[in-house]
Amino acid sequence: MRFGINTFLFTSPFTNDSIRLFPRFKAWGFDSVEIALEDPAHINPSLVRRALDDNELVCGSICAAMGPGRDLRGSIQEQETALSYLRSVMDVMPVLGCRMLAGPLYSSVGRAGVETPGDYQQQWELVVKHLSNLSMYAAEMGLQLAIEPLNRYETDFINTADQALHMIDAVGNEALLLHLDTYHMNIEEKDPVQVILQAGHRLGHFHACGSDRGTPGKDQIDWRLINAALKVTGYTGDVVIESFTPDVKVIAKAASIWRQIESSQEAIAVEGLAFLRGKIN
Repeated sequence: MRFGINTFLFTSPFTNDSIRLFPRFKAWGFDSVEIALEDPAHINPSLVRRALDDNELVCGSICAAMGPGRDLRGSIQEQETALSYLRSVMDVMPVLGCRMLAGPLYSSVGRAGVETPGDYQQQWELVVKHLSNLSMYAAEMGLQLAIEPLNRYETDFINTADQALHMIDAVGNEALLLHLDTYHMNIEEKDPVQVILQAGHRLGHFHACGSDRGTPGKDQIDWRLINAALKVTGYTGDVVIESFTPDVKVIAKAASIWRQIESSQEAIAVEGLAFLRGKIN
């Protein structure tokens, strides 16, 4: 099991200049980096890969940036934009040495409203079709996708692991897995431990975040039980800290981070990693 850090904690967008973060990540003790790649055109993937190698890090995952205009259940233009973006990300992943593309791949973050059952079903069928095609594309490249349920304030489409697993079943491709996040589970799931157990071998990616989006371990989550459930499932993927502060203003607005939850970005990373290494094994 590797422990990783999501770059949204420190920067947005991720560009070639962002590789300056890698020596700090290595010095703090991280194994992997989750690159939040808002646009593949922002980077030279060979340059980024060399910087990872130089710092003895790996790109364990790419965090899909599903902002406005990227929506597999939106207008035709939004669907095409999302598909083009997700394929372009997958195209650079082999150069980065990365196999996992994770996040709310199905829709734009922040799209939340009341949908009629008929509209929801039509959107569901659209997303199944698109994720089926994307999963085939991923499988051909030896990559994996993992869809992340978000809380009710960030999407009206997939809020729970049960909904995500139904989507995975509907697509029916082994390249499509589940991505769980302790912050979202704390809001939406009645029993996060049972959710992890239910996911079993279909759990492909895991975000470890404080219940307030701060430092894991300085919150109300029962991490002892989380660890036990991950052990039962045999999970060996990355455990990634994805927490935010007001310092990265674009992400702070998107995630509704209006106050300083922790003393610093570095404190979240360093203290969070120390806690996770002692608790998740």
